[in-house]
Amino acid sequence: MSVQMVLLPVFVLIGLAFALLLGMAVARTRSLRSGETRFKDIALREPNWSLRATQIANCFSNQFEVPVLFYVLIALALPLRHADLVIVVLSWVFVFTRFVHAGIFVTSNNVPRRGMAWFAGVVVLMAMWIYFALRILLV
Repeated sequence: MSVQMVLLPVFVLIGLAFALLLGMAVARTRSLRSGETRFKDIALREPNWSLRATQIANCFSNQFEVPVLFYVLIALALPLRHADLVIVVLSWVFVFTRFVHAGIFVTSNNVPRRGMAWFAGVVVLMAMWIYFALRILLV
C-alpha cells in the first residue's frame, strides 16, 4: 500500500479533532459573549462552561483516548511495512465509527447510541491490533 493510502485515514481523523477544537473555541466564545459563562468562573479551569461548550470539549478530549491506539498502530505498521489493504480498509471503518461517535456526541448526545458507536470503533481497532500482531509474530 502506498504511504498516502495508509495515512489518509489518519489525516481525516486529525481533521475531525481540529474541527472539534474549532467548534469548542466557537462554543466557548459564544458562552463568554452571551454572559452564560464569566471569565472568573473558568479562570482556574473550573468546569463552568455552558452545556454546549462542555459537550464539544468532552468530545474533543475523547479524540485523545481510543484514537491514540490507532495512531500508534499506523506509526508502527507503516515503517515495518505491515500496512496492507486490510489495515487500510479497517482504518477507514474505524474513522467512520469515530465520525459517527462524534456526530452523536455533539448533537443528540444519546449515550446508548454513542456507546454503540464507541464500542464498534473499539472492536475494529482491536481487530486491527490482533491482525497486526499476528502478522508480526507469525512471519
